[in-house]
Amino acid sequence: MQKLGYGPDKPLALTVSTRNLAPYRDPAVILIDQLKEIYVDGVLDPLDTTQWHPKLTRKDYAVGLNITETAVDDPDPAFYENYVCGAMRNYTGYCNAEVDKMVDAQSEESDVEKRKHIVWAIEKKLASDDARPILFYDRVANCWHPKSRG
Repeated sequence: MQKLGYGPDKPLALTVSTRNLAPYRDPAVILIDQLKEIYVDGVLDPLDTTQWHPKLTRKDYAVGLNITETAVDDPDPAFYENYVCGAMRNYTGYCNAEVDKMVDAQSEESDVEKRKHIVWAIEKKLASDDARPILFYDRVANCWHPKSRG
C-alpha cells in the first residue's frame, strides 16, 4: 500500500457494503477493522435487503460483503453456485474455463483423498485469481451439535 502512496497518515478510503443484519454486519465490521492494518479506512454501508440484492446484482459496490451458506461436507454447492461461469449466485462474474473443468473433476471423483487435492487446487486458484475471497468459515456454527441429556 505504501508503494501506492497510502500509509498511516494517508489511508485509502473505502466503503464496505452489506445487508443491515447482524450476520452480515458483524463480519463487515471485523473486515473494516482488519483493513486498518494495511492503511485502508473502511466505512460501513449497511443496506436494507430490498436495496442490497439489486446493488449486488448491479455490482454497484467497492467491497460487498455477502454470506454464502453451504453444506459442510460437500464443496459442490459452493463451487457450482458461486464460481462456475454463468452461475446465478456468481455475483462477481468470475469465469475461468480451467476452474470449471476442475470443479467438474472434483465432483465426479469418488476417491475422497484425490477429491480433497482437487478441491485444494481449486481453492488455491480461486485465491490467486481474487475470484471472491473467503473471509472466514464459521466453524463453531458448522460443528456445534447439541446433545440431549437424559
